[in-house]
Amino acid sequence: MEFPFQEAPNTATITCCHITDHGESILYASHDEDDGMWQFLCGQAHETDDLRLVALKAVFDFDPSIAVLKDTPLGYEAERTTQDEEWVIRG
Repeated sequence: MEFPFQEAPNTATITCCHITDHGESILYASHDEDDGMWQFLCGQAHETDDLRLVALKAVFDFDPSIAVLKDTPLGYEAERTTQDEEWVIRG
């Protein structure tokens, strides 16, 4: 699948060690209104030390199902219960 986001593939994105180090599913995403940054997290509680700064393309390569979020407006977030569920997007 071709990289679908409007942002550059090397756009800095926040994720967590549960995803990068332990292969857990992405269950929460946000497109932050204040700075336009994307966050892709596992849905658990996090400490600052749990967070990782990675390229948007790396997150997409890990889980291409995030492609459906490519047009998520600033200030919106999306959640799902499992990786196989549909995303629920809300503002």
